[in-house]
Amino acid sequence: MDPRRDPRGALVRPYAVTRGRTEPSRDIALEAVLTSSATQVAESRFAGHDKYRIATVCEGRAQSLAEIAAYTRMPLGVARVLVADLVADGLLTLHTAAPAEGFEERMEILGRVLSGLRRL
Repeated sequence: MDPRRDPRGALVRPYAVTRGRTEPSRDIALEAVLTSSATQVAESRFAGHDKYRIATVCEGRAQSLAEIAAYTRMPLGVARVLVADLVADGLLTLHTAAPAEGFEERMEILGRVLSGLRRL
């Protein structure tokens, strides 16, 4: 039977894509912004089909982890594991919104701004 005409589609179990891993190597928030350059995309070709798809989705425009999962039609858990691998291998660039240091100061400033806006 021709696989393109198979009504079940290309069925690959999520654990096969992640090689049995269910937890990412690093914690990446759903809203974390990820990008890839042309060089990173070219290098990701050797990382596997799914990782290459993720890198191409992020080339030229920033994507969140949730958007990557949606565009590639991967379960979120699978996308999270593969994205963490790509970041660890230097094939995706992770841009975080808040640095770990100075977080308390930023929260205090945001609290004062919110208080000031409420007084208006």
